[in-house]
Amino acid sequence: MGQQEKVATSLAGAVGEEISASLAPVDAELERRYPGDPGTRQPVHTVYVPGDAFAAGTIRSWGDQALAALDEHAPDAASFAAVLGLSDELAEPVYSRVRAKLEREPIEDLRIDFEDGYGNRSDAEEDEAAARAARLVAEAYDQGTAAPYMGIRMKCMEAPVRARGIRTLDVFLSGLMEAGGLPDGLVLTLPKVTYPEQVTAMVRLLEAFEEARGLEPGRIGFEIQIETSQSILAADGTAAVARMIQAAEGRATGLHYGTFDYSACLGVSAAYQASDHPAADHAKAVMQVAAAGTGVRVSDGSTNVLPVGSTQKVHDAWRLHFGLTRRALARAYYQGWDMHPGHIPTRYAAVFAFYREGFEQAAARLARYANRTSGDVMDEPATAKALSGYLLRGLDCGALDTGEVARLTGLTRADLEGFSSPRRGDLTASAQ
Repeated sequence: MGQQEKVATSLAGAVGEEISASLAPVDAELERRYPGDPGTRQPVHTVYVPGDAFAAGTIRSWGDQALAALDEHAPDAASFAAVLGLSDELAEPVYSRVRAKLEREPIEDLRIDFEDGYGNRSDAEEDEAAARAARLVAEAYDQGTAAPYMGIRMKCMEAPVRARGIRTLDVFLSGLMEAGGLPDGLVLTLPKVTYPEQVTAMVRLLEAFEEARGLEPGRIGFEIQIETSQSILAADGTAAVARMIQAAEGRATGLHYGTFDYSACLGVSAAYQASDHPAADHAKAVMQVAAAGTGVRVSDGSTNVLPVGSTQKVHDAWRLHFGLTRRALARAYYQGWDMHPGHIPTRYAAVFAFYREGFEQAAARLARYANRTSGDVMDEPATAKALSGYLLRGLDCGALDTGEVARLTGLTRADLEGFSSPRRGDLTASAQ
C-alpha cells in the first residue's frame, strides 16, 4: 500500500474551532425552530360537523351516504372514471379502493364544530353539547369506531366570544379526562387567528389545563386556522403566520387555510371565492414557506359547491372537487376540508389517483438511490426524503399496499421512514 500523499493546508485548527463555537447558538436555533416533519400520519382531509349534529353514528353515516352517492351516480368503475377523467389503468384500482375506504375508514379526521358551523347558543346549550361531544369521542375510541383523529374547533380568541370558547374547550377536555384521559388522536383547532398574541393565549390556556389535570407539559397541541389577511401579513409588513408558529412554543400541529373567511376578508366576490383563487394561492404559499421544516403541516380549505341534486349536478360538483384536490396535492397541500358526505368519494379518488399514478416511478427512483445504482435521474438525500414521504403517505391513506411497495423498492416501512426523516446533516451531504 503506497504512502498517503500529504495534503497542503493554510489555516490553523483553531480557526475552525472558533467558527464552530461562534455558530453553536445558530446550530441550537436550527434544531429548535426546524425539527423537521414529526413522521406521524397526516390525514388527507378534515371533516367538520356542527356540535349539535354530531352523533355516535356520524362517521358511519357519512360513509354510508358516500357509498349511496356512488351507487346512484357512478355505480361502477367505468362510469366513475368517465366523470373524473381517470385512465383505464387507474379506473378499477381507484374505484375499488374508494369503496373499500368508505366501508373501512370513511373519515380520517373529524372536527366537532363549535364555531361558524355551530353559531351562538345559550351557555347551557353549548355546555351540554361540549360535554356530549367529549362523551361520544371517548366512547368512539373505546369502541374502536373513532376516526384516527378527532377533536373540536372552539370559538376564537376575539373579545366577543373568547370566554365562551375557553369554557367550551375546558368542558370538552375535562369530559375526556373524566372518561379516562385524552386520546392519542386528539386534535384541537383555534380559528380566526389574527395576532400571535392570540396563539400565546391558547398556549397559556393549555398550560393551565395540563397543570390542573397533572398532564405532561406540552401534551396538548392545536391547529391554527388562517382566515384573516392579518395572519398572513402583519401591520409591520412581517409574515404574521411565521410568528404564530413560534408563539405556539412547539404546540402547533397544523396551519389550516379558511377559504371563504380569508377571501371575504380581502373583498373577493362570493362567486370567485375558491381555493384556486390567486389570493388563496398567495396565502397558502406564505403558510407553506413559514411552516417548512418546523414540523407544522399545511392544510388547504374546502369547496362550498355540494354534490347534490340531479346526476348531472353531482357529476359537475365531483369534477370540481376532484380537480381542486388534485391541484392542491400537486402543490404539496396534502390535506383539505370536506363539508359534505358527497365530497368524500372524490377526495379519496383524487388522493388515490395521485399516489398510484406516480407510484412506480417513485419506487424505482428510491430503489436506485437506496442501492446506489445509476439511472436517468441523479437524486440526492433531499429527493430521497420526498420520494419516501410520497410512498408513506400513499400507504397511510390506503392508496398503496405494503406488499407492492416492498416488491418495487426492496424496502421495508422502517427503511422508508429512515429516508423520510433524515438527520439534518444527511440532507446537506451529497448523494454518494
